[in-house]
Amino acid sequence: MRFCSRCGFLMEGVMYLLGNSGMLPHVESGEPKMSKKRKGVMQGVIVFLAGVLLVPVFGVMSGFSDGRISDVFGFFAALTAVICFIGGLLRILFAAIFEEGAPSPRPYVSAPSYMPPAMPPAPARVAALPPPAVNTQPWRQRPETAEIVPPTSVPDHTTKLLEKSEEKS
Repeated sequence: MRFCSRCGFLMEGVMYLLGNSGMLPHVESGEPKMSKKRKGVMQGVIVFLAGVLLVPVFGVMSGFSDGRISDVFGFFAALTAVICFIGGLLRILFAAIFEEGAPSPRPYVSAPSYMPPAMPPAPARVAALPPPAVNTQPWRQRPETAEIVPPTSVPDHTTKLLEKSEEKS
């Protein structure tokens, strides 16, 4: 039996459900029914064994009786031998050839006693970039770029230093 490793739930019923596409298997209640073929073979065997018992009994009775009764027991011994031995064998043969056999096995297969552990699912692929940010602030207008003072360049600063040194000289 297999159980859930976390909660201890019996997994056998789940395996049957998965094996039958989610359908519960049909379970017959009561006595198991014997097939017609098996029943016919059993009848033939019983008739044959009845002949094994009755023919010697009638033969012994025929041997110990005298006169006309001996002939009657001899006739019953011969009749019993023909009916039981030949009839029993014919009944077995007829059942084996012509009668319907046992129903096909159940549609699901029972789980083996050991199953290798299932492979864990592959880990989810992690994105290289974070998820996109959602702006929760209300929208605001862009500033006018004409109002922003442009940055001074490096040569401007050097030029100013040169201008100051000329004034000093």
